[in-house]
Amino acid sequence: MKVDFNKFSDGLAPAIIQDAVDQQVLMLGYMNEEALKKTLTESRVTFYSRSKKRPWTKGETSGNYLGLDSIKVDCDEDAILIKVKPTGLVCHKGTQTCFGNKTSLGFLYQLEETIAKRIDGDDPNSYTNTLYKRGINKVAQKVGEEAVELVIEAKDDNAELFKNEAADLLYHFLILLKAKGFKLQEIEAILKERDSKK
Repeated sequence: MKVDFNKFSDGLAPAIIQDAVDQQVLMLGYMNEEALKKTLTESRVTFYSRSKKRPWTKGETSGNYLGLDSIKVDCDEDAILIKVKPTGLVCHKGTQTCFGNKTSLGFLYQLEETIAKRIDGDDPNSYTNTLYKRGINKVAQKVGEEAVELVIEAKDDNAELFKNEAADLLYHFLILLKAKGFKLQEIEAILKERDSKK
């Protein structure tokens, strides 16, 4: 991994910080060679603070560290993408990111949109739309069937079959949510609320 710090008159390269788990962009900082070395050595993200005029480990005052997960450099070797596991809030203003609080992202949300498009567009060639049009009872029945198939595969040792049945269950669960008029985000909110009570 090589960063070309010489491309910048101040020797600072932009470092985009992303949550390693949910892929949310958390903040933007700047690094010089010393800050990058310290980050790699200590497995905690260190920036070069332009206001303090020195390397600064995020969380050194607040305790809200950014645990290093991985680092990539872009194709021009002048920007850094750092995936982290944050401890506490990231922004000094009390939000989860420097762009406000986190929003729901990820492939399951894209899949939810695809399912909605197939149904709302009334695609006659779509399995999803055909199942949906058969009514709530058929959709719920299909979710039940997939759940049973997953349980059966869980008792065996075929990892591929188990993962495929899990994917089938998730897919049909998303169709059921659409049929009931709910969004995945609403279910996620309940889980978040439960988690906050621990």
